[in-house]
Amino acid sequence: MIVEKIVAIFKIPELKRRVLYTLGMLCIYRLGGHVPTPGIDGAALGDFFASQQDSLFGLYDMFVGGNLSQATIFALGIMPYISASIIFQMLTAVVPFFEKLQKEGESGRKKITQYTRYGTVLLGLVQGFGVAKFLEGLASPSGAQVVMDPGFMFQITTVITLIAGTVFTMWLGEQITERGIGNGISLIIFIGIVASYPADAFNTFQAVRSGGMNIALLLVVLAAMVGVTAGVILVTQGQRRIPVQYARRVVGRKVYGGQATHIPLRVNTAGVIPIIFAQSFIMFPSTLALYFPNNEIIQTISASLRFGTLIHSILYGGIIIFFAYFYTAIMFNPGDLADNMKKHGGFIPGIRPGKRTAEYIDRILTHITLPGAIFLALIAILPFVMIDRLAVPFFFGGTGLLIVVGVALDTLQQIESHLLMRHYDGFLKKGRLRGRR
Repeated sequence: MIVEKIVAIFKIPELKRRVLYTLGMLCIYRLGGHVPTPGIDGAALGDFFASQQDSLFGLYDMFVGGNLSQATIFALGIMPYISASIIFQMLTAVVPFFEKLQKEGESGRKKITQYTRYGTVLLGLVQGFGVAKFLEGLASPSGAQVVMDPGFMFQITTVITLIAGTVFTMWLGEQITERGIGNGISLIIFIGIVASYPADAFNTFQAVRSGGMNIALLLVVLAAMVGVTAGVILVTQGQRRIPVQYARRVVGRKVYGGQATHIPLRVNTAGVIPIIFAQSFIMFPSTLALYFPNNEIIQTISASLRFGTLIHSILYGGIIIFFAYFYTAIMFNPGDLADNMKKHGGFIPGIRPGKRTAEYIDRILTHITLPGAIFLALIAILPFVMIDRLAVPFFFGGTGLLIVVGVALDTLQQIESHLLMRHYDGFLKKGRLRGRR
């Protein structure tokens, strides 16, 4: 069945073009991940990050596909764009100007997207300068300086290089979304995580051979991976179906309505977005600490929120739950859905149309979002438990698996929808309708 679908992809010209375009753009992104930032001693930087693999730097490095540990032109990755998106999505909920733009339809969304791009450049400027200062202060465990010639020129060169890399990555993501298949931003994060899997698997194999990891622990980790993957699929695909009945209407000589259908409310409407958003927020104190190394208050806050601490885990999980509700509220408006149902003669059995319907849908959505949000938080905190308690390599954490499985499912669903649509068009071209009732 899987082989047949892969063959079918390349039989449909448009779908084949979209898939190959996506693969080409992702290859360009991975090639750019091997272009180093000028003025960096790669060996010293690699030694430093080898000692920081199980820290917050290792977590950020995973999101940017290993580009930070190699100080490439994509060291900032797509994170500034994600942060800018968070800011403007919040503004649409609290600022009337942006709320009005969002309701203007396609033209309004284009303006918000343009503002998001400007915000990405501004955040890239701030974060790029922070990375430059951060690199200047780094040294390998042996004492070798990471930056060979620190100073103003290095800072300016690094900031310009990293901003250009971020803007190019943003452009790649938008092009994949528009001309390729799947969500471009999510796929860029996805390919960065997956790219490290072969090397990590090889290192794990070597650890087992050398006795650094016993077979029993490896089996526990593999079982946890299978369980997490199954849980992610279950929650991602989980739905609560609300029955909807459409009244029979006579318009002219035609009869409309009279059928029963349902509204599928997903348990995890927000997908992997909350965990990506939360990651940007949880790193903010550490970023401030780079700018104010002598400020005791900021340094104390940053230290208390370091990777693996109890406060960090609780706050991280709380932010994920918040963004699960926040993003769901932005993406799904019960009031608009209730109004559209009322206009077309639809109603939920036992619920009055209009305001009561909106309240009923909102109440159900609130209830089913909670277990999905808690599941996301637990999966995100899983790496801390596995690292601290079991001494497991970082890549076995739930954050990476959650993103990989979630993005893979979303992309496969889009490919499946293209296949179904094209097969339906093909039946029409042959002059036959199959499965017609």
